[in-house]
Order: sequence, then C-alpha cells, then structure tokens
Amino acid sequence: MYRFKPSKLIQKMKYTLEPYKGNKTRYICPNCNSKQSFTRYIDIETNNYIDDKVGRCNKEINCGYHKTPKNYFDENNINVECKPFFKGEEQINFKPDYIDYSLLFSTLNNYESNHLVTYLNTIFDKTTVVQLLKKYYIGTSNHWQGSTIFWQIDEVNKIRTGKIMLYNKHTGKRIKEPYNKLYWQHKKINNDDFKLKQTLFGMHLIKDSDKPIAIVESEKTTLICNVYYPKYIWLATGGLNNLKVELLRILRGKNIVLFPDLGCYNKWHHKANEFKQFCNIKVSNILELNATEDEKLKGLDLADYILLNLKNH
Repeated sequence: MYRFKPSKLIQKMKYTLEPYKGNKTRYICPNCNSKQSFTRYIDIETNNYIDDKVGRCNKEINCGYHKTPKNYFDENNINVECKPFFKGEEQINFKPDYIDYSLLFSTLNNYESNHLVTYLNTIFDKTTVVQLLKKYYIGTSNHWQGSTIFWQIDEVNKIRTGKIMLYNKHTGKRIKEPYNKLYWQHKKINNDDFKLKQTLFGMHLIKDSDKPIAIVESEKTTLICNVYYPKYIWLATGGLNNLKVELLRILRGKNIVLFPDLGCYNKWHHKANEFKQFCNIKVSNILELNATEDEKLKGLDLADYILLNLKNH
C-alpha cells in the first residue's frame, strides 16, 4: 500500500472517495469495525490510497467516522502547498451543467414497477400518490429493476442531476445490501466533464411561494411529510452531511425549520448557526422529545415516526 511520508511536499493533489466497484472497494471501518462499510480516499491522479484510516464510514449515525486527507496531513505534519480539492464537493462560484428535460420526461412512467411507488400506494390513496409524483417529478429508473429517480431541479427549474435509489416495495426501506443501491443520473450520460452542483431535492417548489420551508434528510420523507403537513414546502438534503451553506443560500430571507433524524439533532443544531446570517432558521426537537429509547436506537426520521405512531394508534 502506498503511503505518503510526512516530510514529503505534496503539490496540487486532488482526492476523492473511492467509487464503488464491488465489495473489494469497501473496507472494515477503523472506528466501529463494521465490514464493508468504509470508503477510502484515493488520489485521483494516481489512484493510490492515502492511508488505511483515511476515509468515511457509511454508518453516519451509529459510527460517523470520517477522516479526510487534510486531517491526515495535519496530524502527520505533511506540508500541503495548496488546499486539496475533494471531487464532488459543492463549489459556490462555478457554472454547473444541466440535464435536458427530455430525459426527465422519459422517466415519468412505468410506475407499476417502481418499488417506492408500490410502497406509497400502501399508505396513501391513488390520487394522493399521483399528486406527489407530479409535484416532485418522481421518475422510474432502469438502472436497477424497480428503482426510483429523484430529480434535483433548482429554483429556476433547471435539472442539476437525478439521484437513483432502490427501495423494498413492502417496507419502503432503502436497499443497502450487499451494497448501497445508490447511483447518479449525471454519471450515466457519458460526459466525464459534467460539472455537478447539487441543489436540495424539491427546490423547484420554492418559487412564488410564501410558505415556510421544512428540510429533512431523506427524499422519501419529503413525500410523506408533504401529505401530513402541507403548510410547509418540504425539501431534502439527501444526506446527513449535505446541510451546507452553498445549498441553502438561495433560501435567503425564508423561514426554515430543520427536522433532523433521531440521533442527528446536535449536528444539525450546530450547523444551523451558519445559516442564521441570511435566513430565519429553527431546528425542531420534536423527535428527540417524544421518541422512545427503542426508536432513538433505530435512528428513525420524521416520516418513520409519523407512520409508526399512526399504526400504533
């Protein structure tokens, strides 16, 4: 395994989390010892690993381990001449590429084979499900049989990318075994130079609306909460660590409520301080105050909690 020596001067290096290419590219987490949950950083110019402890565990709530190349360089007194650029990180001042609407329209069908839609039909009536599909432009992908595509459409109705995921049609849970079934539409269009700049899922709904905005982590949760709490515009970050200034800046002047998953309140409460300079933002602790210990251990999100309590009552 290739390792950098502490005395070496590193110039103009770029690093990214290793793309998934089967179980051989996922490792034992050095923090929680979970197998095939650890993704290592590589130098994108040489494909060499930095160190066997430099990477991120995908068990964000139960473990949360994440050591970046910068952390490693600082700990080992490695002189980095320029700040490493992590491929895929959002950059504020660059012009992104967009996906043509014809591709989006081509996915607005085959809902009878879409596992997420099948699940939604078990908890809502058909009319409600159809309204959700139209409102959020939910598509069906052929990447995996039964997979769903969540299109990221920005505030001026331009398509940034599409997030493809596979769900269990009976439980509505993500399929993560034998690996996390998640992929990106912009990677399927054969453009290696595609410049991605993500936006929050549902961002196209904010235009000409004075409703307060609710932000959750999961795209599926936005759909479910939209039905039960329509007084909000529901948006999703798409990931625990995707609550970023560059994604929320467009919401300047808006009234925002964050609804973190169980176990994530402190992290999102701390992050909220970064947004107070340009919006009125609050962090809901409704789950932390009302969830049982068992529910907290499971790391339920708002939609999980709503559906579970409806079932129990």
